[in-house]
Amino acid sequence: MCGILAIIGKGKDEQLVKQLSKRMSHRGPDESDIHVTEKGHILSHERLSIIDLHSGRQPIQGCSTAWMVHNGEIYNHQQLRDTILKHHTFRSKSDSEVIVHLYEEFGYDFLRHLDGDFAFVVIDGDDFIAGRDPLGVKPLYYGLDERGRVYFASEMKPIADQCKTFSTFPPGHYYTPKTGFVKYYRPEYEDHRKADKPLDMELLRESLTEAVRKRLMSDVPIGVLLSGGLDSSLTSSIAARLLKEKGKELHSFSIGLDPTAPDAVAARKVADFLGTKHHEIHFTIEQGIEILDKLIWHLETYDVTSVRASTPMYFLSKAITGQGIKVVLSGEGADEVFGGYLYFRNAPSTEEFQKETIERVQKLFTADLLRADKSTMAHGLEARVPFLDKKFLDVAMTIEAEQKQPKTYDGVEKHILRKAFDTPEQPYLPAEVLWRQKEQFSDGVGYNWIDTLIEYCSSQVTDEQMEAAEKRFPYNTPTSKEAYFYRDIFHKHYPQLSAAQTVRKWIPKWQENQDPSGRANAAHVKADVDIAKPGIAV
Repeated sequence: MCGILAIIGKGKDEQLVKQLSKRMSHRGPDESDIHVTEKGHILSHERLSIIDLHSGRQPIQGCSTAWMVHNGEIYNHQQLRDTILKHHTFRSKSDSEVIVHLYEEFGYDFLRHLDGDFAFVVIDGDDFIAGRDPLGVKPLYYGLDERGRVYFASEMKPIADQCKTFSTFPPGHYYTPKTGFVKYYRPEYEDHRKADKPLDMELLRESLTEAVRKRLMSDVPIGVLLSGGLDSSLTSSIAARLLKEKGKELHSFSIGLDPTAPDAVAARKVADFLGTKHHEIHFTIEQGIEILDKLIWHLETYDVTSVRASTPMYFLSKAITGQGIKVVLSGEGADEVFGGYLYFRNAPSTEEFQKETIERVQKLFTADLLRADKSTMAHGLEARVPFLDKKFLDVAMTIEAEQKQPKTYDGVEKHILRKAFDTPEQPYLPAEVLWRQKEQFSDGVGYNWIDTLIEYCSSQVTDEQMEAAEKRFPYNTPTSKEAYFYRDIFHKHYPQLSAAQTVRKWIPKWQENQDPSGRANAAHVKADVDIAKPGIAV
């Protein structure tokens, strides 16, 4: 996990590029390096050492003229070395190096061979290729400056004031100057009519287990984010089993406003059950409000639910790296794959339910994946997401759609996922956690967090400012005082229209109350139908 910056085109000052790259030094605190090619193009890299701690320095040169920078993890790198790349000479043991050799072997058409989470740029003379992983687990932006130079970067920070226009690089695509953008990831499940496979509980369980197994690949200690919800608890349970087979201990981490927070209570039960070395972190509402400015600078978004949920994740990540942990597993993606958000109960039909799961998976890079990456990488921590493994998605997304609908099981969301791991002879989790209702992360840390945050933002934005919101922010105009407050901070750091256009709002469907909190849904066991009051709602 790292920060990459590539500039295609001559004349950019090398020292300036180093300074621009350092704006992402939080992503790679271990090493920093830069390479200027013979043609004058520049590659820069901020490294967080996970695999091959000693010889995995980047940029990496291939066997000839190609150079590469990469952010992410290639989980099948050893298999590639042993098979289709076995005749190549490798300079390191780094998983990243396979990318440049795949390019040398197959040209542009090599991304289908990669199993991992990645953003990369390969430069070969005046030719180049940039690519991003299928779901957008790793961030990537691209831009164009006034002299026609092309920029690629892991975050907006290095390029926002250098480019006249910039945007988010689409997941599942690669780009070359000869082809433009090419969509290489075309899974069967993108056609909602293909959700017709019979339910196979054993296959579902085995495919998630394998997704976790490959994400334990590391030369440094690994932990788990354990909120106490179903998704993080399952990944923690699987990881604990797999590591126990190797005689290794698992560190688990949870966060809440205090020990009585819903997530903190559930996480302790899971940690005790699994025998993990558990760390419980607390933060105050005042601390959360105090870091909003810095947080939004890191997040590069003004989406309300992303800011709400990123605040506890930011504090948790800081505590985790303080323990010497560099990699954690996280539960992002399960709610999108299985229709786990409470609003999915209100889907008007099975077809619409399936279409919504597909769309939510495709748009994860604008919300939960962005939050998971940037709030952890703010402290040099890598988050891995087993629920978005390609092979697991091929299984889970094509299951007969009706089998995933909550209404099929008296309103119980993610029923088949729970049932797949409901094995009484060797239980994965305590029953009360395995069957616990969905609690969105920003709610689970303590209900007072969102309630007080809404009140604080409302006190900082006047009615007059809200009335003039459309004039000040004509694009994606904020419709609540909370949204205005976040947008104002974002605009201070990223005033460019291109920056505002990278953001997508996360809004639930099929419910009258449009606040993204799970408590805004009447199905929540402690529903708060007043959480979205006039002038406050998103």
